[in-house]
Amino acid sequence: MVAPFTPEKPVISAAWLKSHLNAPDVRVLDCSWFMPGSPQTGKQAYDNHHIPGARHFDIDDIADTTLDLPHMLAPPEKFSSRVRRLGLGDGHRIICYDQNGFLASARVWWMFRTMGHADVAVLDGGFNAWREAGGAVEDLPPHVMADRHFTVRPRQDLVRSLEQMKDLVGGAAQVVDARSGPRFRGEIEEPRPGLRRGHMPGALNVYYGDLIGADGRLKPEPEMRAIFEKAGVDLARPIVNTCGSGVTAAILALAQSMLGRDDAAVYDGSWAEWGAPKSGGAVETG
Repeated sequence: MVAPFTPEKPVISAAWLKSHLNAPDVRVLDCSWFMPGSPQTGKQAYDNHHIPGARHFDIDDIADTTLDLPHMLAPPEKFSSRVRRLGLGDGHRIICYDQNGFLASARVWWMFRTMGHADVAVLDGGFNAWREAGGAVEDLPPHVMADRHFTVRPRQDLVRSLEQMKDLVGGAAQVVDARSGPRFRGEIEEPRPGLRRGHMPGALNVYYGDLIGADGRLKPEPEMRAIFEKAGVDLARPIVNTCGSGVTAAILALAQSMLGRDDAAVYDGSWAEWGAPKSGGAVETG
């Protein structure tokens, strides 16, 4: 008998996945993604080795490619069509993992939730945790059957646009920036050419890497809570997370969900949009 998928938290352990990998309703997604200029791509990492049966989820492909911004959230129709091609549908328990820390698995977790699919979790520690637990690997693509419907029920409360952010800045919502301190303060150039230095007015800074332990897993909840509180984040108030391009902001949202705040939103365009001179968004440094 397959145990019901009712995790109290949005992450699962490698031990849980090992015991449920062959359950008929479990689908595993390798969400590996690497920054531009890295020596390998997520697809190359997937082709080299992955968890048995895993499908590769490419955040640059399952995206709104009509916009001049990286990996923006795909329109509902495109998202539904593409995930059905991966053999995903209603009733599936979706497990996301990454071969590069949490970098894109948290983003994919957020994407599914934004599309209204609640049965989704992240493998804590990703591919390394799987290997450490003695999990098998393969280099073959899975046999995929697009045999069921994927119903999209968009949750607009989990995503914010540029215009919405202009209304929110300095208001009731807390804006939490996942970039490193030097980038947040405007001390160094942004990786993407042409972007201004600094941060959104009134934003708070919680570097996403500070939430991840040396073992590649999320830090214990008391430690994560203390990190947010030290940065001035009130977990009882509305939160919108941002970063460079909407990827590591989802790691903040994942951690906040672990701490009981599962309605925190992500500014999809993030600094790739706000930091552009044409955005019209105000910028602070320091």
